[in-house]
Amino acid sequence: MTVAPNGATTKDDWTPSTVERERAAYRASRQRRSALIATLSTIVVLGVAGTLLVTSPGWAAVHETFFNWEKAKESFPDVLRGLWLNIRVMLICGVVILAWSMLLAVMRTLRGPVFFPFRMFAVVYTDLFRGLPLLLLLLLLGFGMPALGLQGLPDTSIFWGGVALVLSYSAYVAEVLRAGIESVHPSQRAAARSLGLGYGQTLRFVVMPQAVRRVIPALMNDLVSLQKDSGLIAVLGVVDAIKAAQISTAVDFNFTPYVVAGFLFVCLTVPMARFTDWYARKQGFQGAGGTL
Repeated sequence: MTVAPNGATTKDDWTPSTVERERAAYRASRQRRSALIATLSTIVVLGVAGTLLVTSPGWAAVHETFFNWEKAKESFPDVLRGLWLNIRVMLICGVVILAWSMLLAVMRTLRGPVFFPFRMFAVVYTDLFRGLPLLLLLLLLGFGMPALGLQGLPDTSIFWGGVALVLSYSAYVAEVLRAGIESVHPSQRAAARSLGLGYGQTLRFVVMPQAVRRVIPALMNDLVSLQKDSGLIAVLGVVDAIKAAQISTAVDFNFTPYVVAGFLFVCLTVPMARFTDWYARKQGFQGAGGTL
């Protein structure tokens, strides 16, 4: 201990012992060794895989059909414009899905016999739209609803494609939110009610903030899936990234535009997935995303 000029006592600067320094040096050497082995093994595996690929008998034809650089440059602007449509669909549908799913989750967790119709509606809704394949839902709504000529509703394929995405994904997200709500300990509700908060206030200020925080990693994974599945609206004739690639491919039956579209989708989804893993680890979810 030392005495400061103001008379207070302070601790001396801590100096690691020789044993501690040796342990730190050993751990650092092991980490360097592991990184070197991982790098070398990756290079070997990729090298072997690449060699087998480029020396295969059909590689020349595959390279020309799927990895034609000139075709990639030609189709890139159209595919990129279509991708912007996918991004807009994902963002708009994502907001609607979150709001509608939260309402469904709340209805599913209501207690008391008077709320039975709401609970039943939420159960039937989630069971129905989780059971229907998304592609089938897109076809039913995208081709069926415009034919009805309903007044006051758009008859465009992109609108009904977005509705199909909302209906399907909200069923899954509602269950994720319900799990988050039910994971909040009942003592939290009891404490809030003892402080004079009503049911709605308890749900808004006490339960929902905790519930949403616990399921954010799962919600972000659903957002990644929504980004990919937004490309399914191409089956309705909407010119998104996949449809633009299909149009370009139909000119000369070269499939490189599909590879371009896939590459652009990966460029979007991989950063989102890595951000999800980072956030999950930050929130204390053990093993989230693993380690490289």
